[in-house]
Amino acid sequence: MKVSQVAFALTTGWLLLTSLTSPVVAQNQEIEAKLAGLDERIEAGRQAWGVPGMAVAVVYQDQVIHAEGYGVLRQSESANVNADTLFGVASTTKAMTVATLAMLVDEGKLDWDDKVIDYLPWFQLADPWVTREVTIRDLLIHRVGVGRMTGNRLQFMPTADRRTVIEAMRHHEFEAPFRSRYVYSNVMYSVAGEIVAAVSGMSWDDFMAQRLFQPLNMLRSNTSITQFSDQDSNIAWPHQWIDGELVEIQRRNFDNVGPSASVNTSVNDMAQWIRLQLGEPGVYNGERLLSERVMRDMHHPQIVTGRGDRSEPIRAYGLGWSLDEYRGFQRSQHGGATDGFNTNLVLIPELDLGIVVVTNTFSSYQVAVANEIIDRIAGLDPRDWTHELLDRYNQSYERASAARDAIHAERQLNTEPTLSNAQLIGRYHDKQYGEVQVFATEQGLALHFWDDGVSILDLEHWHHDTWRASYRNRAQREKFVHFTRDRDGNAASLEVTWTLRPVLTQVGIYPTNYYRNVSFKRKD
Repeated sequence: MKVSQVAFALTTGWLLLTSLTSPVVAQNQEIEAKLAGLDERIEAGRQAWGVPGMAVAVVYQDQVIHAEGYGVLRQSESANVNADTLFGVASTTKAMTVATLAMLVDEGKLDWDDKVIDYLPWFQLADPWVTREVTIRDLLIHRVGVGRMTGNRLQFMPTADRRTVIEAMRHHEFEAPFRSRYVYSNVMYSVAGEIVAAVSGMSWDDFMAQRLFQPLNMLRSNTSITQFSDQDSNIAWPHQWIDGELVEIQRRNFDNVGPSASVNTSVNDMAQWIRLQLGEPGVYNGERLLSERVMRDMHHPQIVTGRGDRSEPIRAYGLGWSLDEYRGFQRSQHGGATDGFNTNLVLIPELDLGIVVVTNTFSSYQVAVANEIIDRIAGLDPRDWTHELLDRYNQSYERASAARDAIHAERQLNTEPTLSNAQLIGRYHDKQYGEVQVFATEQGLALHFWDDGVSILDLEHWHHDTWRASYRNRAQREKFVHFTRDRDGNAASLEVTWTLRPVLTQVGIYPTNYYRNVSFKRKD
């Protein structure tokens, strides 16, 4: 070949290569332009919100276009968060549990509408007819009618196994008639996890590791803090606002409701989970892991959860996903909150876009970050979500603080309890909530729930026969209890107000508009 021919061939090849790659280059440049300055925006917002550490991943058209960490693992130390840092992602675990069941549906081993008792004959609720009729679908869309036991951040029997917690539900009063409406329940997802175990022959934890995490290359993910390696230092530490101060709090084990809330993972790993949901749903790296049918079921409205007014879109719940609309786009999402971590996972299928934001304290900042990224990718008019949501939060904080102050103002000073400390000491029992012991300390009295060595609260006389009980683990805050007398003047019962959802966690466990009063009867 002559030199001129070689030059022509090289030129032609270069032009052909350029013509093939230029759309990709142009797309990358467009993405870079849309995300320009994002790191600086996120970091500025993190500081404004007082979040110690966080991480963000963005998946767009099956590519991870952003995965970064911000801030520190722990406010008392200097190690930085990165995209491989482990965070507790709480209730985003639910959709993963659904995926494990979906695999069994695809294999013909169960159906969404199978009865729970066909797989767990020991399962029992307060109503025998409901017990016989509850299906797997009912569990997953929160329409059984049973609610929370002690709230998101106040664990019920934290050292008990899952079956023990589930069996306590046979005494649980229904908050709503069966299948009448959406009533969120973490324990019903534990039931779903036990079905995975019963059908597969392996624990839910092992099934998650082998059938979900490994195929998705989620190699840093696990289902329990007990699986953390001593050699792994890249793990975020939980923080909480207590009495106006951001403090480090101890890790807590959520194994007893694991299928609803216990996954620990990184944003790099979560990006792979997002990829499974988008593009061709159920396909990951060219391999189909879940069928089109079960993927459609997961993101299909199963039950209405609410609507503000007729001008607002209807909100619904799929199988482990909340479904609504964001600025004209259909959205699948789920939050995750424990007492020291917060997660926002958002999918915009129309844009083939997914975002995960994790923080190591409870806040709403992760929502602002996700919203801004959607706006950038979609080319929507920008809004200052960081400060807009921060203003809303500050207003909510003021209202909640005022309501808490009002409770304190109603305290009647200089009153005395009608029963002596000696009369209050003893054991009390409730058929659902089990045992609580009142015992003496050097400072006065304390409560010990479930003899677990963990759930211990010190009593402070409030007024009359009401006491404020403060957890020794301050992250769990406090609650009000009061004692009643029998006709002979002896202690008859210990009445406990369990907060199922506080108005604002950063202010405290009270005020609350969602709670349950439980009467523990005196045993001795």
